[in-house]
Amino acid sequence: MAPKAGTDTKGAASGVLNKTVKSTVAAATTAAVQPSQELSELKERLVQKKAALSANARVVLEKRYLMKDDNGNAVETPEELFFRVAENIASAEKIFDKEANTDTWIERFYDLMTGLEFLPNSPTLMNAGRELQQPSACFVLPVGDSMDEIFTSVKNTALIHKSGGGTGFSFSHIRPKNDRVKSTKGISSGPLSFMRVFDMATETVKQGGARRGANMGILSCSHPEILDFIELKAKDGVMSNFNISVGITKEFMEALKKGEEYALRNPRTGDEMGRLKAARVFNRIVELAWKNGEPGVVFLDRINEYNPTPHVGRMESTNPCGEQPLLPYESCNLGSINLVKMICVKDGKKTVDYERLGSTVFTAVRFLDNVIEVNLYPLPEIADKTKANRKIGLGVMGFADMLIELGIAYNSSAAGKIAEEVMKFIHEESQKVSAFLARERGTFPNFRGSVYDKEGGLQLRNATVTTIAPTGTISMIAGCSSGIEPLFAIVYEKNVLDGKRLLEVHPEFKQVAQNEGFYSDELMKMVAECGSLDRIHGIPKRIKDVFVTSHDIEPRWHVSIQAAFQKFTDNAVSKTVNFRREATVLEVEEVFRYAYELGCKGVTVYRDGSRQNQVLTSGTGDAGGAADFPAVGTIHPRPRPAVTQGRTYKTKTGCGTLYVNINSDNLGFCEVFTQMGKSGGCAASNAEAVSRLVSLAMRSGIDPGVIVAQLRGIRCPIPTWHDGEMVLSCSDAIGRILEKAITEVHGKGNTPQIAYTGLDMGYCPQCPDCGGIMEHESGCAVCKSCGFSKCG
Repeated sequence: MAPKAGTDTKGAASGVLNKTVKSTVAAATTAAVQPSQELSELKERLVQKKAALSANARVVLEKRYLMKDDNGNAVETPEELFFRVAENIASAEKIFDKEANTDTWIERFYDLMTGLEFLPNSPTLMNAGRELQQPSACFVLPVGDSMDEIFTSVKNTALIHKSGGGTGFSFSHIRPKNDRVKSTKGISSGPLSFMRVFDMATETVKQGGARRGANMGILSCSHPEILDFIELKAKDGVMSNFNISVGITKEFMEALKKGEEYALRNPRTGDEMGRLKAARVFNRIVELAWKNGEPGVVFLDRINEYNPTPHVGRMESTNPCGEQPLLPYESCNLGSINLVKMICVKDGKKTVDYERLGSTVFTAVRFLDNVIEVNLYPLPEIADKTKANRKIGLGVMGFADMLIELGIAYNSSAAGKIAEEVMKFIHEESQKVSAFLARERGTFPNFRGSVYDKEGGLQLRNATVTTIAPTGTISMIAGCSSGIEPLFAIVYEKNVLDGKRLLEVHPEFKQVAQNEGFYSDELMKMVAECGSLDRIHGIPKRIKDVFVTSHDIEPRWHVSIQAAFQKFTDNAVSKTVNFRREATVLEVEEVFRYAYELGCKGVTVYRDGSRQNQVLTSGTGDAGGAADFPAVGTIHPRPRPAVTQGRTYKTKTGCGTLYVNINSDNLGFCEVFTQMGKSGGCAASNAEAVSRLVSLAMRSGIDPGVIVAQLRGIRCPIPTWHDGEMVLSCSDAIGRILEKAITEVHGKGNTPQIAYTGLDMGYCPQCPDCGGIMEHESGCAVCKSCGFSKCG
């Protein structure tokens, strides 16, 4: 029996429901392993209907999603994965009706996913129907002001990351540094120091090897440490497991508009601790965003203006990519409709197929509502809050591809119009389905007192129904453009086996080029090198106008499209406003202001190459022995002997497993060899280059301790944890191993004193898994070659 509208599922009722959910999920999971005869027959029939997947999509699924045995070999096909997910999510039907025949919904869910019309977020594909059974992607955890509250949140973060989710936090409640701590008679170290603890915990937990941990850190503009927070990621590689955003208030924006100051307040007491010019703070946000893409901004008051349950609490943070504002201890599961599949031909012209879109929405909303039921939440507080509000986030992907099919330029008013029209339809249809589910299953428990609780208002099953999420990896599976982003490139150069590179051309552009008679391999290579069609002669302007790439588009058009989708989206919109390298700070400022004016709930920017130009700098510490180098003359290394002795060390790095072989002759250390066990490309070649130079230095008589001093502390954007130590980069790993070898040979007491130089490697856009190029989109970095995502 469905609960009555507005009833509370906490207490005894909640306990009964949780037991029912667990037993149902357990039965569904067991069925996936040991299916009944009827289920086996259904599975056998459905998996014969092959998914419409590209070869690249199948590679991504095998690498990141399919179940594997102890040796890392896939034990299911993509079709079996989709059946596993469909069967598991459909099992929720029996929670509301024990006699329900789930076969119909299994088939509908299966067909929807294998037809690539809709895909749920990655944790659903990875975990549904498996032991973990945690299919939600987005979580927000509270961070209080006491040591107990802070470290409870650290522990809970680890549990969520282990289950495959990403977390968001507001650190605005932590008292500022040097503030009084009554219990210990000491002083506070401030929110930034505790953020580093969260970052380290995230680095330690690798989400079972399937997804990296990802966080959003938000600090209110009124916090006394806001200027330090803005500078937090000024150096590349710092806090690499966090995206950061400044929480902007209406008070701040009014002060900015009037050129006035605003108050900084101690979160512990509420007392004013000083005042800052809003323009000073805003300008520094803009400057740092121009420099390296962070911080972003989140408009907190606007988010709470659209909070559907204000009586329950205030939203102060979002998930890692910013599209899902949530209350503390709340989670949300997401899914995206592939818009390029929602095209039909009427009267000889391509148009949006609203009948098919409506049918897809109907099935997708039911799918996402079912996810809430079968989820084994990592914390009971999350289970309670999530089930009380039942937020889901149905969004879209393939928007840029849809525009191309319709012959509409992304940077046009027509694109904004179609964005509003499509999203309005999706939102309205989603609410209709939610209302239908409410009649069948009951409204969300916190309905009473919500914004919907009014005469003539909709009786809804879900407090929110729509979100525009980044779809980096699932859009690769679907074979479409990511989220609502424009195309990043028309032609990709991809790494394949044996170091070869293969051109991958956008299928619609290839078809048009062939039909128009200007296709050639040479032209495609030229497009790949240029990155866009803009400067290539011989391609008609009408085609160039439609096949625009991210950097062809003026930033204001990026914001306009984001705002168009935001008008009809319950939650928020994840999108990156991409700038050309030569963009000015003023242009970035205009985008931040424009986003606020148009009603966006936040904005993220990225200027091309801004994390790739950082000058290598070193500290002033004595490198130890540098003064012993001769001022003039040439040093030649001694010849390598025919026979050497040595050891091979294995270590983890952010680029994969690294094997380092350190050899000696009768005069001491003489050479280093490295082998990158997982990936090739720049990572392996750079490690080899470092080892060759180290070998030359050793055979030239350089003290190995001096070499260690130069290597230790070099940082890359993806440090990792190994044997109780943070490995900052491949170079740092070589330095650490050489230091270990020195200790083993000479003894700990005789190890040379090492002064680390703190070199900063800057940001490298190379994918750590395959060596491909990382693209910045929707507040994250994604590799289109293999599906690796920095945000999970």
